[in-house]
Amino acid sequence: MQRTLLFLFLSGFHVFGQPPGAAAIQRYFEEGERALAANRYAEAEKAYIKLRELDPGTAEIHAKLGVIYFQQGKFAQAVPVLRQALKLKPTLPNAGVLLAMSLSEIGRYGEALPGLEKGFQRSTDPALKRMAGLQLQRVYTALQRDSKAVEVALELSRLYPDDPEVLYHAGRLFGNFAYLAMKKLTDVAPDSVWRHQAAGEAHESQGEYDLALMDYRNVLARDPGRPNIHYRLGRVLLSQSRQRESTAEKLAGALAEFEQELQRDPTNANAAYEAAEINRKSAEFGKAREFFEIALKGDSDFQEAQVGMSRALLALDKPDLALPHLRKAISLNPEDEVPYYQLSQVYRKLGNEPEQRKALAEFQRLRVRKARRQQAAGKVLPEREVTRQEVDSEPNP
Repeated sequence: MQRTLLFLFLSGFHVFGQPPGAAAIQRYFEEGERALAANRYAEAEKAYIKLRELDPGTAEIHAKLGVIYFQQGKFAQAVPVLRQALKLKPTLPNAGVLLAMSLSEIGRYGEALPGLEKGFQRSTDPALKRMAGLQLQRVYTALQRDSKAVEVALELSRLYPDDPEVLYHAGRLFGNFAYLAMKKLTDVAPDSVWRHQAAGEAHESQGEYDLALMDYRNVLARDPGRPNIHYRLGRVLLSQSRQRESTAEKLAGALAEFEQELQRDPTNANAAYEAAEINRKSAEFGKAREFFEIALKGDSDFQEAQVGMSRALLALDKPDLALPHLRKAISLNPEDEVPYYQLSQVYRKLGNEPEQRKALAEFQRLRVRKARRQQAAGKVLPEREVTRQEVDSEPNP
């Protein structure tokens, strides 16, 4: 948390009146302000302690000392001086929020809650609202009011969408909330379809494919018509086919699962696409075309299916029919290099050398740029959960 911002919230203090010892008050005030400006908090603390001794009835001195304690992480010392400041002047701006944040820092969450809620809901200062929100999120979590913590995290993410600290705490909170929800699901319904489906998805995401298969099959045993489970089974078997020697057996099993999903739901574009890809890679191009047609009938903006269809048509020696599918794929995702490579192959088949060279040059440009981006930022997973289209071989120079 950026505690240095707090100085801005209570920085409008000046010399307060002309009580006895005004010259000494002025001197210590100036010393304290110079020390604060240079982030020399220990010196500022000494100066403001002297000020408090000379003028104990001025609320702003107590409040500024509370800020200094907070800046140094002396939260237990900040609490009583901030309470005194508010006792002397209940309308003191932002002191209540700072007191609540100090209470939160020392684990007195119940006492901190009202002030943090008020600060987060009413503050018009973006920095103060952000800090109050982060502390409020922490307090709700500590008090096991998880749904309220999630509400705050969602609002913070909306208000500060590019803030790394906000994103970090939101990610941790959402992950913990999901874990608690799944744990409760296990406790209240350990043998339900929901628990088995959640477990299957978790195992699949972690590459524990045998366990995922077991849970998905348990789902079907309890609810044979449950949507998308045959598709998930097919995806798991497809993943296993890339890792084991029994590739043909796993591929056959995956294809059967995708076909069963289509029997249950003929509009499932993902299942149709995966069935098409298995057939295409097995050189069953006519069958692949049929399944690609099903996928595109359900979703004409399915970019991977548009590319896959073009490849099946090219293999069937129909480059003229493949061309519009590639143009559609490129319009959907101009940054994907694969359609450009396929486009170069279509133009080569059509005997159009200028367009072939142009498509191949764009493929090479995009591929280099993609490699650089992946090296800098890591691989980004595709939004659609299907097998990606890839180039089967390097292009001819």
